Amino acid sequence: MKYDRIVVRYGELSTKGRNRKQFIKKLAHNVKRAIADFPEVKVFGERDRMYLLLNGADDQVILERLRPIFGIQSFSPAVRVPQDLEEMKQAGLSLVRAMHQAGGSFKVNARRADRSFELDTNGINHELGGFILQNIDDLHVDVKNPDVKLLVDVRSEGIFLSCQTIQGAGGLPVSSSGRAMLMLSGGIDSPVAGYLAMKRGVEVEAVHFHSPPYTSERAKQKAVDLAGKLAQYSGQVQMHVVPFTAIQEMIKKQIPEGFTMTVTRRMMLRVTDELRRRREGLAIVNGESLGQVASQTLESMLAINAVTTTPIIRPVVSMDKNEIIEIAQAIDTYDISVQPFEDCCTIFTPPSPKTRPKLDKVERYESFIDFEALVQEAVDATETFSVEVADVKKVQDEFSDLF
Repeated sequence: MKYDRIVVRYGELSTKGRNRKQFIKKLAHNVKRAIADFPEVKVFGERDRMYLLLNGADDQVILERLRPIFGIQSFSPAVRVPQDLEEMKQAGLSLVRAMHQAGGSFKVNARRADRSFELDTNGINHELGGFILQNIDDLHVDVKNPDVKLLVDVRSEGIFLSCQTIQGAGGLPVSSSGRAMLMLSGGIDSPVAGYLAMKRGVEVEAVHFHSPPYTSERAKQKAVDLAGKLAQYSGQVQMHVVPFTAIQEMIKKQIPEGFTMTVTRRMMLRVTDELRRRREGLAIVNGESLGQVASQTLESMLAINAVTTTPIIRPVVSMDKNEIIEIAQAIDTYDISVQPFEDCCTIFTPPSPKTRPKLDKVERYESFIDFEALVQEAVDATETFSVEVADVKKVQDEFSDLF
C-alpha cells in the first residue's frame, strides 16, 4: 500500500494550554531536521495533529526517522480521500486487504471531527465495515482484539484512513525546556542521563574531559560515538572536548591523595559551568547515581556542588545499575560504553578516596593553587564541534578500516 501522508499525534503536548503552539513549533522543527534529506516532504503542525505530506518519498524511511523524536505519542501512515462515501469505502478496503492474513479479524474505528459529514461514527463503522466484509473472504469482526484496526478520521479537509498505529518516543520536543550541558564521560550512566533529560525537552550539549597522553584518541572517539547516539533524538549534539591534562596533573601533584577525586570533580564542574555560561545554558546534567561510587555519596555531592549555584539535573540519581543498563541497552549506548578505553574519570584514581569529604578541608587544599587560571585556560582551549548521526558512522567506518 502506497501512503501519501503520515498523521502524527502529540500526546502530552495536548495538555499544554496557551503554550501549546510553541511546543508544536519546536516539534515541527525537530521533525523537519530529521528528514532534511527529503525536501519533498512537507510538514504541517496543526493544533491537534501534525501531518507529513510525503509527495512520493519512501514512507518506510520516514516512519523510521519519526520513531526517536521526542514529543510524538504515536503516528500512522495514512491515505486521504475527499468526503465521499464511495471513495472512503474503496480506500478502506485497499488498506485492510493489504494488512489482512487468512483467518484474520478487523475493526473499524471512526472519529468524526466534521459533524457535517452524512454519517455519524456508528454509521461509518457499519457502512464501511459491512462493505469490507462483503469484499474480503475469510475475514471476521473482532471489536475487542482485532488483528487489523482501520482508523477513520473525518475532518473538514477530507477523510484520513490508516491501519497502523506506531508508538512514538513520547516526552517533550527537544529544546522546548531549554539548554543544558551534559557531562559526558565514556561510561554507562551519563549517556542515559542525557537521553532522559532530552526526553523532558532539554537540548543537551555534551562536555567531555580529555587528558592526553593519559587518555587516548579512541577514548575521545568513544565519547563522540555516544554523543552521536544521542543525536538521533535531536538531529545533532554540540560537543565540547576540554583539555584537562594540566588540571589533573596539578591535582595529583598538590592535593592530598584522599581528596584528589573530590577536587577533580569540582574542577570539572567549574569548567562545565563556565561553558554553560558562555553557551547561555540553564542547567548541568550528569549521570550521578546516589551511592554508586565514592564521589556520589551525599557528602561528596555537597562538597562538589559547592562550586556552583547552577541547577544540577541528575536523571538517574535514584536508579540502581541494572535499571541504568537496561535503558542503555534500549538506546544502543551500552556496547559503546563498555569499550575498554579509559577516560579521565578513571585515571589517577586513589586507592582510598574520601567518601565523606569535608568542604572546609577541600577548599583549604585548593586555596594554595591558582585553579581559576587553569580553569579559564581549559575553557579557552576547548574544542567545539557538532556531532550528527551520519558523522559518527563515517568515523566509525574509518576506524574499522584500520583494524
